[in-house]
Amino acid sequence: MKRNKYKITLLLFTAAAVLYACSKSFLELVPPGTLNPSVIANRAGVEGLLVGAYSLLDGEGGAVSSWSTAASNWVYGSTGGGDAHKGSDPGDQNLITPIETWQVNASNSYLDDVWSARFDGVQRSNETIRIMRLAKDMSAADTIQVLAEARFLRGHYNFELKKLFGNIPWIDESISYSNGNFLVPNNMDILPNIEADFMFAYQNLPADYKSTGEFGRANKWAAASYLAKTYLFEKKYTDARTLLTTIIASGTTSSSIVYSLVKHFADNFNPATKNSSESVLAAQMSVNDGAGAANANAGDVLNFPYGGGPGTCCGFFQPSYSLVNAYKVDVVSGLPFLDGSFNNTNLKNDENISSNAAYTPDNSTPVDPRLDWTVGRRGIPYLDWGPHPGANWIRNQASAGPYTPIKNVYYKSQQSILTDNSSWTSGYTANNVNIIRYADVLLWAAEAEVLGGGSLVQATAYVNMVRQRASDPTGFVQGSVANYKIGLYPTFADNVYALNAIQFERKLELAMEGQRFFDLSRWGIAQAELTAIYAHEVASGYALDVGAAWTPNKNEFLPIPQTQIDKSFKGGKSVLTQNPGY
Repeated sequence: MKRNKYKITLLLFTAAAVLYACSKSFLELVPPGTLNPSVIANRAGVEGLLVGAYSLLDGEGGAVSSWSTAASNWVYGSTGGGDAHKGSDPGDQNLITPIETWQVNASNSYLDDVWSARFDGVQRSNETIRIMRLAKDMSAADTIQVLAEARFLRGHYNFELKKLFGNIPWIDESISYSNGNFLVPNNMDILPNIEADFMFAYQNLPADYKSTGEFGRANKWAAASYLAKTYLFEKKYTDARTLLTTIIASGTTSSSIVYSLVKHFADNFNPATKNSSESVLAAQMSVNDGAGAANANAGDVLNFPYGGGPGTCCGFFQPSYSLVNAYKVDVVSGLPFLDGSFNNTNLKNDENISSNAAYTPDNSTPVDPRLDWTVGRRGIPYLDWGPHPGANWIRNQASAGPYTPIKNVYYKSQQSILTDNSSWTSGYTANNVNIIRYADVLLWAAEAEVLGGGSLVQATAYVNMVRQRASDPTGFVQGSVANYKIGLYPTFADNVYALNAIQFERKLELAMEGQRFFDLSRWGIAQAELTAIYAHEVASGYALDVGAAWTPNKNEFLPIPQTQIDKSFKGGKSVLTQNPGY
């Protein structure tokens, strides 16, 4: 059969050569192994391309490590923002350390990984748009919706790149290898282009997907929220305030649930309660679906206690001393210490104390109850795994500290049900990654009220909504000996105090969620904040931060990967310009 098949192919090729040799069009053959656009230029093919673009929301794709491209941005946003130490042993995944200490150079392969993965998302979004325009069986309404979703996804991937690298090339559907215009310089601010993509999505996406049940898709309110975030990065505070007011008044999830804070803070990080009223946009994860953990949360798979308990691997992403200290509150008001005095002494911990030795956690210092849903610490119940045992769950306490992450961790009762059994670790979970949640929206709104000519009364109310939820005793870690206390702010007295309180509230509410570095950078306070934090970490014994030194007008962004610069030569010169200072 194979020989006959080859004979037929040869005869057809010969016939084609005879018929078309004059114009030489017989040379214009589709290369083997490629997909002819005409095959997928239809509704089903376009939908498949769109799903492919969505699939990279989880950060996975291509021949790169999933942790360097994780949707949670734990390496860049949290470890690089003072929330956490790299964790594990000093030599394991040591390319993270220079990112953490702002000593990274352009040859660090983590940077090329995340650049490639996010631009893959841009490319998939653009390819969806290109092929959609060739399809003949799509209605006008279908075309508009697909275009809106593809532009939303392109906006997301470009926003991620902009946050990380600052100056990046703008690649839209007109850029392709076949057009020969794929070498694009990074000499323009692409935030206006991102804004335009989100605006189009906001104006054209449906409010929900109740008719199809595809609740992981972006709706108009997710687009509105991302647009508002873009306005904040552009410092268009009045525009942000107007839009955020509309979102809070009218926004719903893709399943048509009115946006609201879920009753308990911890439910945002529980795979059994995902896609709730607080989920504005999330990277969707699933397990035990026959895909060999390919649809699970692989980006956080290293970030589990080491040596026992959940995940069994690998002891990375250990919360910092400074983060834990930030949850201390005033004994009377229950408010945080905005003046930095929370770091005067470390909250009691079990550093250098064996798990076999007696230890009683601090039960006198009042702390915000969100602490123990954010950080695993000795003697405090760790979900339903029992009290955290301390050193037995830490890979190298001497080099990374006494704490473990918890927001990405599953419950013991969920093992083998909401974790995947087909891979080398049970750390592949069905836990979604929150890209935007409603608490995020409320705190943006508070910020926009202050900076966009709004009301300090309203700004205070938004912050207190987030704090009120956390103050519900039914949402405290049950069985904990900790002294939980949280108070509400009186009306902010002035803009300076208000901004300080809002920025600190984002620190507490969104800790370990990959947000902190990008917040500090856009606020212009990264140097002061991070220099103080890292000095404290070194004084507390964290040696990997020795030598950390922030350089203004440089460290706000990562360097453009050298690999990408080397690939972008045109006329003997790269079209990509390296970021200042690198």
